[in-house]
Amino acid sequence: MISPRRLWVALAALALVGCATGVDYGPVRHADYVADARCTPDPGAPVDDAALLLFFATSRLPDCRSPDIVLLSHRGDRVRYGRFAAPRDEMLGGKQRFRTPFALQTPDDWWRALRAETDRRQGRVLLYVHGYRENFETTTKDAAQISRMTGFDGPVVAYSWPSQGDLLGYGVDETNMYHDVRNFRDFLKALAEQDWVKEIVVVSHSLGARLVVPAIAYVDRVAAREDSGNISNIILASPDIDRETFERDAQDLVLTARHVAAGRRITVYVSHSDKALAASRTLHGYPRLGSPYCFDTFAADELKAEGLPVRCYAAAMPGVTIIDTTDVSRGATGHSNFLRSAVACRDFIDVVAGKNERSERVATKWPHVFLLRPDPAMPKEMDGAICHRVGNGEG
Repeated sequence: MISPRRLWVALAALALVGCATGVDYGPVRHADYVADARCTPDPGAPVDDAALLLFFATSRLPDCRSPDIVLLSHRGDRVRYGRFAAPRDEMLGGKQRFRTPFALQTPDDWWRALRAETDRRQGRVLLYVHGYRENFETTTKDAAQISRMTGFDGPVVAYSWPSQGDLLGYGVDETNMYHDVRNFRDFLKALAEQDWVKEIVVVSHSLGARLVVPAIAYVDRVAAREDSGNISNIILASPDIDRETFERDAQDLVLTARHVAAGRRITVYVSHSDKALAASRTLHGYPRLGSPYCFDTFAADELKAEGLPVRCYAAAMPGVTIIDTTDVSRGATGHSNFLRSAVACRDFIDVVAGKNERSERVATKWPHVFLLRPDPAMPKEMDGAICHRVGNGEG
């Protein structure tokens, strides 16, 4: 008899790929979406900096046909820039909608504003890259939560690529993610080359890891700034990336001896309870970096014989720390513990702040792997407060 968990994973994998359909562009030409001049803001156009505190760059296609500009799930013709505030419920046409207040800016105006905010702080920038099944509202919601939760001492930038925000859109999301590689790597290169950016904290979730890792490798190769040393703190939350590929390539691509000696590090948040990554493993045939699933049955048997949890992690390498959040997992899928679980959120906050060690982490037989355990001082009821989650599902 199949277990409920395995049935859920099988159904989810079918939903990810088996029932998906092609992209429906609808009756509107892309050129019509962006024909209004508001899609091409004038240089120096005023932006309410006090209200729109956060920054975004996006390759999504904007729809400028109505008074309220909407960023769609279609690919745009270029990367656009703007400012945003935490999304909120608004009444539109008699209906309640969850919307993100934002304003587009010219690239020059945006980079000037980013520099001013960076110079006013500590020279640090936090860049958040979302994963599968996200729209612009959910992306900005998570970025705003990260900003509140960490109290980050610099500008927070959300990079939003054209994910479909749809359970059945995984195949399209993968396609659009790979299509967006050039857009994202060029944006990251431009950010890393600014001499006023002293440190970039890169946070990626889920499928976003497949944009982030090769983009950093690209910047290391071609950026004018020696060693891309300001890309130093990389956080991969529930990364939907092939574990064996990461093991094989990471040291050659992003964790060379030179970069690690200069302080670059990668923190990976994983969970054996992550149903989304279990479905991805079923779909792709190999385990994901963010899920400590034992693909090797011999390794599983050895762990059982030692009386240890049957969890297999990426191999140790200089610069990598793995944080297992299985025992503090939250949510229906366990795929966003760094935003949902108080214990995981506290760990994430410290990692963003540059703290490499925490007393709450439980050591394992592997020196690079640590467990997070439930903390009586942080019961489940405190998740919302510690993680700075607010109403309407924000965060």
